[in-house]
Amino acid sequence: MQVNCKRYGLYLLRWQASTPLLAGVGILLASMGQWVAAIVANLIGGLIFFWVDQFIFTSQSLAVQWDVKENITCVDCGKVARGYRLARSGDYDRTHDHEPEFRCEECSQKKTEELKGRGVIIL
Repeated sequence: MQVNCKRYGLYLLRWQASTPLLAGVGILLASMGQWVAAIVANLIGGLIFFWVDQFIFTSQSLAVQWDVKENITCVDCGKVARGYRLARSGDYDRTHDHEPEFRCEECSQKKTEELKGRGVIIL
Protein backbone atom coordinates (compact mmCIF):
# COMPACT_ATOMS: atom_id res chain seq x y z
CA MET A 1 0.00 0.00 0.00
CA GLN A 2 1.34 3.42 -0.94
CA VAL A 3 0.84 6.20 1.59
CA ASN A 4 0.68 9.81 0.50
CA CYS A 5 2.43 11.49 3.43
CA LYS A 6 0.99 14.91 2.58
CA ARG A 7 -2.59 13.59 2.72
CA TYR A 8 -1.87 11.56 5.84
CA GLY A 9 -0.32 14.56 7.62
CA LEU A 10 -3.29 16.78 6.75
CA TYR A 11 -5.67 14.08 7.96
CA LEU A 12 -3.82 13.88 11.29
CA LEU A 13 -3.98 17.68 11.64
CA ARG A 14 -7.70 17.58 10.84
CA TRP A 15 -8.17 14.88 13.45
CA GLN A 16 -6.44 17.03 16.07
CA ALA A 17 -8.50 20.09 15.07
CA SER A 18 -11.74 18.19 15.61
CA THR A 19 -10.97 17.43 19.25
CA PRO A 20 -11.29 20.95 20.75
CA LEU A 21 -14.27 21.79 18.54
CA LEU A 22 -16.23 18.70 19.52
CA ALA A 23 -15.18 19.02 23.16
CA GLY A 24 -16.46 22.61 23.18
CA VAL A 25 -19.81 21.53 21.75
CA GLY A 26 -19.98 18.75 24.34
CA ILE A 27 -19.31 21.20 27.17
CA LEU A 28 -21.93 23.65 25.89
CA LEU A 29 -24.55 20.92 25.61
CA ALA A 30 -23.62 19.02 28.78
CA SER A 31 -26.78 20.27 30.52
CA MET A 32 -28.83 18.21 28.03
CA GLY A 33 -27.18 15.01 29.20
CA GLN A 34 -24.04 13.19 28.17
CA TRP A 35 -25.64 11.05 25.46
CA VAL A 36 -27.45 13.94 23.78
CA ALA A 37 -24.33 16.13 23.94
CA ALA A 38 -22.20 13.36 22.40
CA ILE A 39 -24.72 12.68 19.62
CA VAL A 40 -25.12 16.37 18.73
CA ALA A 41 -21.33 16.96 18.86
CA ASN A 42 -20.72 14.01 16.53
CA LEU A 43 -23.42 15.19 14.10
CA ILE A 44 -21.88 18.67 14.00
CA GLY A 45 -18.45 17.13 13.52
CA GLY A 46 -19.76 14.99 10.67
CA LEU A 47 -21.36 18.00 8.98
CA ILE A 48 -18.08 19.93 9.13
CA PHE A 49 -15.38 17.33 8.70
CA PHE A 50 -17.01 15.32 5.92
CA TRP A 51 -16.14 18.17 3.55
CA VAL A 52 -12.63 18.57 4.95
CA ASP A 53 -11.97 14.83 4.60
CA GLN A 54 -13.40 14.81 1.08
CA PHE A 55 -10.93 17.53 0.10
CA ILE A 56 -8.01 15.75 1.75
CA PHE A 57 -8.67 12.42 0.05
CA THR A 58 -9.80 13.57 -3.41
CA SER A 59 -7.92 16.81 -4.12
CA GLN A 60 -5.59 16.59 -7.11
CA SER A 61 -3.43 19.32 -5.59
CA LEU A 62 -2.43 16.81 -2.90
CA ALA A 63 -1.78 13.98 -5.34
CA VAL A 64 1.56 12.20 -5.44
CA GLN A 65 3.88 13.93 -7.88
CA TRP A 66 6.67 11.34 -8.18
CA ASP A 67 6.59 7.57 -8.70
CA VAL A 68 9.45 5.62 -7.13
CA LYS A 69 10.12 1.92 -7.67
CA GLU A 70 12.89 -0.39 -6.55
CA ASN A 71 15.08 -2.43 -8.90
CA ILE A 72 14.10 -0.94 -12.24
CA THR A 73 16.18 -0.85 -15.37
CA CYS A 74 16.89 2.78 -16.24
CA VAL A 75 15.49 3.66 -19.68
CA ASP A 76 18.46 5.96 -20.38
CA CYS A 77 21.57 4.13 -19.13
CA GLY A 78 20.33 0.57 -18.43
CA LYS A 79 21.53 0.51 -14.83
CA VAL A 80 19.43 -1.52 -12.36
CA ALA A 81 18.63 0.73 -9.40
CA ARG A 82 15.86 2.56 -7.60
CA GLY A 83 13.81 4.27 -10.30
CA TYR A 84 12.14 7.67 -10.39
CA ARG A 85 9.68 9.33 -12.73
CA LEU A 86 7.81 12.60 -12.59
CA ALA A 87 4.13 11.71 -12.79
CA ARG A 88 2.53 15.14 -12.53
CA SER A 89 3.52 18.76 -12.13
CA GLY A 90 1.27 21.60 -13.24
CA ASP A 91 0.26 20.98 -16.86
CA TYR A 92 2.66 18.02 -17.13
CA ASP A 93 0.65 14.86 -16.48
CA ARG A 94 1.96 11.37 -17.17
CA THR A 95 -0.16 9.59 -14.56
CA HIS A 96 -1.92 7.42 -17.15
CA ASP A 97 1.11 6.30 -19.17
CA HIS A 98 0.73 2.68 -20.17
CA GLU A 99 4.52 2.24 -20.23
CA PRO A 100 5.99 4.63 -17.65
CA GLU A 101 9.70 5.38 -18.04
CA PHE A 102 11.70 5.08 -14.84
CA ARG A 103 15.23 6.41 -14.53
CA CYS A 104 18.04 5.93 -12.04
CA GLU A 105 18.75 8.90 -9.75
CA GLU A 106 21.46 10.39 -11.98
CA CYS A 107 19.42 10.12 -15.19
CA SER A 108 16.30 11.33 -13.37
CA GLN A 109 18.14 14.50 -12.34
CA LYS A 110 19.20 15.06 -15.96
CA LYS A 111 15.63 14.50 -17.18
CA THR A 112 14.32 16.89 -14.51
CA GLU A 113 16.67 19.61 -15.75
CA GLU A 114 15.56 18.92 -19.33
CA LEU A 115 11.90 19.27 -18.33
CA LYS A 116 12.65 22.51 -16.47
CA GLY A 117 14.31 23.79 -19.64
CA ARG A 118 11.10 23.02 -21.54
CA GLY A 119 9.11 25.11 -19.06
CA VAL A 120 7.72 22.36 -16.81
CA ILE A 121 7.48 23.66 -13.25
CA ILE A 122 8.86 21.01 -10.89
CA LEU A 123 7.42 21.39 -7.41
